[in-house]
Amino acid sequence: MNQTVHNELIPAVPRAAPDVAAPVTLPATVPPADPGTQTQALGEMRQEVVAKFWAFLPCAGVGARAVDANRPAHVPKQYQEVAGWPLVLHTLAAFMAAKPLSGVLVGVSPGDDFLQRYQRPGFAISPCGGPSRADTVAGGLRSLLGDSGLGAQPHDWVLVHDAARCLIKPSQIEQLMQECAADEVGGLLALPLPDTLKAAATDAHGQSRVSSTLPRVDKWLAQTPQMFRIGALLEALERCHDVTDEASAIEALGLQPRLVPGSSFNFKVTFPDDFALAEALLLQRMASGESQVAALFE
Repeated sequence: MNQTVHNELIPAVPRAAPDVAAPVTLPATVPPADPGTQTQALGEMRQEVVAKFWAFLPCAGVGARAVDANRPAHVPKQYQEVAGWPLVLHTLAAFMAAKPLSGVLVGVSPGDDFLQRYQRPGFAISPCGGPSRADTVAGGLRSLLGDSGLGAQPHDWVLVHDAARCLIKPSQIEQLMQECAADEVGGLLALPLPDTLKAAATDAHGQSRVSSTLPRVDKWLAQTPQMFRIGALLEALERCHDVTDEASAIEALGLQPRLVPGSSFNFKVTFPDDFALAEALLLQRMASGESQVAALFE
């Protein structure tokens, strides 16, 4: 799905209204102001900044829950082979095809050179991996603004996405950009909760029991990408370290991110059974020509 996304213009600070004064009669020798000249002058005074879009993929985790007996335990989840390619390359291919992203940065652990062999124009690698997701993302944002060479600015947008959500489509990325480009806060892909939600408690025998049933009418399942201004997100993460997603950090600043409906296929590969489902869907996309992973990385 090709969509035109209009980058948001950051409006200039409005000028204060002039003091009220008595009417002044111009001498006959003074010509009236040229409306065209006035418009040009006002245009020069107004400074407009075009915000670009960047993507950051934190790729420094181990993902121990997702590894089963049929896969090499020493290989992190994001590098496990799925449909003939390392899982993260399916994710990268989707972002490299999305427009109008200016570039993609992948954050890896220091010393991790796995992706070097797949280096292509369109994405960069930063050894910014930290002890937690929040640390890795904060390091990635600093790299976007500094040593990555990409030239991002604090007012630019960044889309942070789980590397293990390898079924994301370019059209979904473009939809998020289009929906949130004019939003004051930003937003994220999410799904209204489809199932009944139970709160659990542990009984005297160590078994989980239902303690209550929670209303689901206002509950959503957060997904990624999550899209916010680079400067605002970095500030939020520096203040809030104990968060599991970027929206939580933004919420801690008193802001309310927008919820953009996503897809149930945009799940995070978390458990061993997830690999089989992801592989079946990716093979189907590759057979139909919908996936560009082979064209990009062969």
